[in-house]
Amino acid sequence: MQASILIVSKNRKAELLKTLIILELLINKTDVEVLVFLDGCTDESTLLIDQFNWVMWFSCEKSIGASRARHGLYQKAKGQIFIGLDDDAHPLYSDFVSRINSIFKQYPNVGIIAFQEIKGIYDSDSQALNTVALSNEEYLTNEFIGCGFAIRKDVYEATNGFPVWIDIYGEESCVSIEVLAAGHDILYSNKIKVNHRVNLIERKKAGQNYFRFGKQLKNSTYYFLVYYPFPLGNIFKLYWHNFRKYALRDFNCFKIFFNVSIEVLWGIPKVLSYRKPVNVKVLDKMRKAKGLRF
Repeated sequence: MQASILIVSKNRKAELLKTLIILELLINKTDVEVLVFLDGCTDESTLLIDQFNWVMWFSCEKSIGASRARHGLYQKAKGQIFIGLDDDAHPLYSDFVSRINSIFKQYPNVGIIAFQEIKGIYDSDSQALNTVALSNEEYLTNEFIGCGFAIRKDVYEATNGFPVWIDIYGEESCVSIEVLAAGHDILYSNKIKVNHRVNLIERKKAGQNYFRFGKQLKNSTYYFLVYYPFPLGNIFKLYWHNFRKYALRDFNCFKIFFNVSIEVLWGIPKVLSYRKPVNVKVLDKMRKAKGLRF
């Protein structure tokens, strides 16, 4: 199997349906498999199973979280390249698999390719493509985002995979630092683009910014505890920054900040069992690499 496309979905039947319809038109099913994990869905997403019988389906009745779901799903994949997509994201080029293969062949030390993300709801793929420059851009970076990326199977298996000790917002950072620690590079390439069909206005109205704030605060704390040789200074800076910039200015953020602080204290003993500090040279490499920019 040449490649495996892996998607975790939770209660977004309509978005997952659209993504699968598009993928069916783009891939050669002989060479590319699609695996979907339904994470505790209660919105009749399971009805899609019979409609797309060429997809390998996995599910659980109670939600286990995006990262834990990915951890299990990626163990089932058979492709030499794992392609991660969000359930509301799809590639904008019909030859995206061959483009991925070409990049990995061109750069043997690259373990992960970060795709260009184009956010928004568009009438067509051509309209989405018209919003960005057509010139090719590639550079080494320190991270990828989950809505669109590719990782070599052998590189993924050299890491601990997506962490089971973290939930949504932060799992990509964990895989990134482990890939870099294993001696591989992460390459951003806009030769592969995905349309992340996000309605930013509606997401903000639904309170997603508050949800993200709490998750990122907790998961960043755990990230430092697991991977940094001397994490306390970074954790202090993290909390001081979030307290001053958000908690002091927004009462909802203040409540979230307080609740997360208590939750983190309770969770520290368990998280410390996964502690595996990286070499300081890896941290230095991360600081010198360019951050993702779109």
